[in-house]
Amino acid sequence: MSEDYSIGQRPIGPGQPVYIIAEMSANHHQDFDQAVRIIEAAKQSGADAVKIQTYTPDTITINCHNEYFQVAGTIWAGRNLYDLYSEAYTPWEWQPKLKEVANHLGMELFSSPFDPTAVDFLEKMNVPAYKIASFELVDLPLLKYVAQTGKPIIMSTGMATLAEIDEAVHTLREAGCKQLALLKCTSAYPAPPSEANLRTISHLSEAFHVPVGLSDHTLGMAVPVAAVAVGACIIEKHFTLSRSDPGPDSAFSLEPDEFKAMVAAVRVTEAALGQVSYVVTPKERESRVFRRSLFVTQDIKAGEAFTKNNVRSIRPGYGLHPRHLDEIMGRCATCDIQSGTPLSWDLIMSQK
Repeated sequence: MSEDYSIGQRPIGPGQPVYIIAEMSANHHQDFDQAVRIIEAAKQSGADAVKIQTYTPDTITINCHNEYFQVAGTIWAGRNLYDLYSEAYTPWEWQPKLKEVANHLGMELFSSPFDPTAVDFLEKMNVPAYKIASFELVDLPLLKYVAQTGKPIIMSTGMATLAEIDEAVHTLREAGCKQLALLKCTSAYPAPPSEANLRTISHLSEAFHVPVGLSDHTLGMAVPVAAVAVGACIIEKHFTLSRSDPGPDSAFSLEPDEFKAMVAAVRVTEAALGQVSYVVTPKERESRVFRRSLFVTQDIKAGEAFTKNNVRSIRPGYGLHPRHLDEIMGRCATCDIQSGTPLSWDLIMSQK
């Protein structure tokens, strides 16, 4: 990594615990109490942070109903953009209060701004970081404005070519961004696992020398857990109290029990990754006794030769190492030996 990266007091990157973000998005259903319950449930489910979105219908689009503003080809097909965002946006007057709730629970809360007025508003809230949504990666003036805050930035890369990502990263760095993380993202809702292309995570890390994670829109938890196995440092996943509650993002969000299971699986995965090591662990050391070794398998008289009929490599591991089997063939026993005796050098004459 070219630089240390942290949000609040939490370092993020290789060797650190995976940073897990619960994306609230539109799952509050325009109910402030529901938004608070989502934050509380996210905390109980193991999230490190909650992310919201800061826009209004008028800051993200215009109130126009011609064919250009009709959604097609997604779960929102047939909707008008302005109407969709009117349903989905998080009221700005809630956001400072929601940040207080999250901070009181020991979590960070930050947001995706969609225009400069949102950045100004979030600066007054003193958010600890900013998230750039995939669709805004090409809005270079917005990227410059966010970068000038000096706050850590997480940028999703859905739909972007490598050249577009490079241009966005260059823009952020030139404008003063010192802490940047990227998220591999497939901007389909829901996204099929076959399009996740998780091997891109390591390539992004190598190409831009930043922490890389996953913003996931697949159904279930298998893909984010797999992402951790290939190096993801951050997991962002939509969070809802219940998918049975209708809403723009319900279909591809995890419920609390599912999110908690995902977090547990991520923690097991990162613990299992460990490091490159050929050291025998304490638990393995206890098992070494059950390796194979050389045992006398038939009664032998003093002076009788060891043969493949009366010595074998078997479990357990109390006898000589199996590598010595050919070496002792034809040598003679120094004394009577009962079947089941582990072979040792004092039972073997030095010469054949």
